[in-house]
Amino acid sequence: MPVTDFSESPTLTRRGLIAGLVAGAAGAAAQVVSTPSALAQASLRPPGAVGEDEFLSRCIRCFQCGDICPNGAIKFKGLESGLGEALTPYIKPREQGCTACMKCTQVCPSGALTPLSADPEVVPGTVKMGVARLNRAMCYSYDEPARTCGVCYRACPFPGKAMRITMWERPVVDFEQCVGCGLCEQACIHVPQAIRIIPNAHRETT
Repeated sequence: MPVTDFSESPTLTRRGLIAGLVAGAAGAAAQVVSTPSALAQASLRPPGAVGEDEFLSRCIRCFQCGDICPNGAIKFKGLESGLGEALTPYIKPREQGCTACMKCTQVCPSGALTPLSADPEVVPGTVKMGVARLNRAMCYSYDEPARTCGVCYRACPFPGKAMRITMWERPVVDFEQCVGCGLCEQACIHVPQAIRIIPNAHRETT
């Protein structure tokens, strides 16, 4: 029995999502358990997320973070991610990045998301969802001869802090100031994208 893929359906109602999971659980559980490699992929969690193990134990799958997100950036895991991660929130930046409004952190009832300020003077350097990594070999602005682009820089909510540009609009990421919101990855016009967000779980190994 195929696994129902809820990861591409962020607008599903809570009742519909839970009903679908229950309906597919019996047939999908064996398949999920038998493919451990599928469970090892790090997720980009919403801002304020505590460490992954603690996050999974604290998150009560209440969907409130997704309900309040004004940008529709927060999705919820399905059974394809394993029973331990099912129904937990994550962000797929290529489709929709986070605007760093921090509203999700204010409604989390369990402490899985730590309350954070949306003050643009405070967010860079304190919020750590992940970090943007640029592949210069694919970036148009780093081509020779250069074709200026600068789309990622203009999409960054903290230009001059999290990201700056040099000659030919070549982006330079400040790893200490980058919050990992994913708006640069969403905006990148190169296919596949030349800039990607590395979730916290992989920051030190990538």
